[in-house]
Amino acid sequence: MTMRRDVHEELRTRLREAAGAHEPDRERMLARVERGMAGPAGSGHRATRPPVFGWMRVAGATAAVAGVLAVGGYAVASAVKDETAPQQQEVATSPTPTPSPEATSRAPVPPAPVEPAPSRSPEHRESGPPPSRTPSAPATERPPAATEDGPLWSDGSVDPHSNDFWAQSNVTLKIREQLTALTVRLKVAQTGGVSDAGAWRSLPENDFTLTVAEQDGFLVYTWTLRQGRSVPAGEWVFAGQFDHARGGRDAREDAYAVTATAGSRQLSVGGGFAAVDDGDGDS
Repeated sequence: MTMRRDVHEELRTRLREAAGAHEPDRERMLARVERGMAGPAGSGHRATRPPVFGWMRVAGATAAVAGVLAVGGYAVASAVKDETAPQQQEVATSPTPTPSPEATSRAPVPPAPVEPAPSRSPEHRESGPPPSRTPSAPATERPPAATEDGPLWSDGSVDPHSNDFWAQSNVTLKIREQLTALTVRLKVAQTGGVSDAGAWRSLPENDFTLTVAEQDGFLVYTWTLRQGRSVPAGEWVFAGQFDHARGGRDAREDAYAVTATAGSRQLSVGGGFAAVDDGDGDS
C-alpha cells in the first residue's frame, strides 16, 4: 500500500514538472501551418485541391493547437487537485435552513382580546319578616321541683352520687305540723334499661309500706304511712334507686306526688326533678 502511494506521488511530481516546463510556441506552430498550406517549394503546379480543403487544414491546425493547450492545462490542474485533496473523504451535509428575514422580523400576532363577562349586580332578595322573639315552648316542660301547700313543703332532685349506670331520685319533705296520713309516689320514666335497685326513707321502716311496680312506661315507687302511725314535724327524705342504660340519663319526665293529712286539712304537693348540682350530671 505504501509503495503504490509512492508511485502515485512520483507520477504527480513528474506531471507537474512537465506541465511547468512546457511552453507552446504559437508563432512556430502558425508558421508550420502556413508552410503546409503553401505547398512544397519550387513546384510550378497550382494547387488542385479546392479552397475548402485549405480552410479545413487551417481549422484542423487551430484545433490541434487548442487541444495541446487544453491537455497541458488539464494536466496541471489534475496535479494540483491531487496534491491538495484531503486524505479522507468528507460527507457533505445540507446546512440548516436559515429562516428568511421576513419570517423572523414579522411582529407576533397578538391574541384576540377576550371581552370581560358582564358584571352581575347582586341579586335583590326581599327580606322576610324578622323572626319572632318569643321563645318557643319546649317539647316537654319540666315541672317545678319544689312546691308547698300549708305546712308541707317538697322538693325533687337527682342524687349527686348517680353515675352512668345507676341513679337515685330523692323526694325531700319539710313538715311543720304532725301528719296523720302520708303517701309519697315516685315515678321514674323508662328511658332504657331502667330497673329497680332498691329504696329507702329516713323515717322508720315499719311505719310505711313500700310497693315497686312498672306502670305505663314508668317505674313507680309508693310509700304509704300505716294506719295509726304519724309523721312528726321535721325534714325527711324518700329515695328510689334504679339501674339504667349506660350514659347520661335524662330525668325530665320523672315526677313525684305527695298527699298528706294535717289535722282536718288535706295537703297535696308534687313536681319534677332538678339536675344534679344545678346541671352537673343527669338532668
